[in-house]
Amino acid sequence: MGKTELAKALAEFLFGSEDAMIVLDMSEFQDENAVSRLIGAPPGYVGYEEGGQLTDKVARMPYAVVLFDEAEKAHPRVLDVLLQLMEKGRLTDGRGRTVSFAETVIILTSNIGNQYLSDPQLPVAVAREAAQEELKRHFRPEFLNRFNEIVFFNRLDEATLRQILDLLLKKESALAAERAITLEVTETARSWLLRQNDQPEWGARPLRRIIERHIREPLADWILREDPAPGAVARFDVQGDRLVLLAARGGTA
Repeated sequence: MGKTELAKALAEFLFGSEDAMIVLDMSEFQDENAVSRLIGAPPGYVGYEEGGQLTDKVARMPYAVVLFDEAEKAHPRVLDVLLQLMEKGRLTDGRGRTVSFAETVIILTSNIGNQYLSDPQLPVAVAREAAQEELKRHFRPEFLNRFNEIVFFNRLDEATLRQILDLLLKKESALAAERAITLEVTETARSWLLRQNDQPEWGARPLRRIIERHIREPLADWILREDPAPGAVARFDVQGDRLVLLAARGGTA
């Protein structure tokens, strides 16, 4: 529903680039050894030389948004580490090095309560209250109390999804422009792309996959096949029930 996109926008606003973001998928930290992967194993243990995925990255990039995605999937010991991090603003890694998080912004995302927030039959206030209770059942009070704010994301309506699509296509146009190619996507094509989204409750992610499949990949294939000259125009439109690429130079894909 836009949680990851918000983190990217925040990284760009605060630190000048979307790349100023460290993302850790908590579904990869579900087992008992997850803490060692997060902050590094102590001397003499397997993985000591590898360092910690979190601490090493923050040590190299101290000015960043740190995003813990799907926090509800993390092992309880990992949540203990995150609680310590939020309380003290620093962590000691497996090598005994203290890593400061003083210049970072910490964001945790969760899909807990999403069944309420995405239910169009529920009033927004009721959905948020139900999601809040679900959070309280999953996370300890002292953990939830460490957050400055808990933000609930509204379900996305058709107009908002269209805005997201337009923004994503704008980025594709910028990539095409780097090769001196003008990318055009007609209104009919944009409506067609939106109709391919059968998971609107998941926000921008399905739209990214749709654009990858129906815009970026056909465009890349055409560029490799035709090697268009600078100034070429790649225009996507609908013919029948298919999205097609009409090239001003290089023929029709």
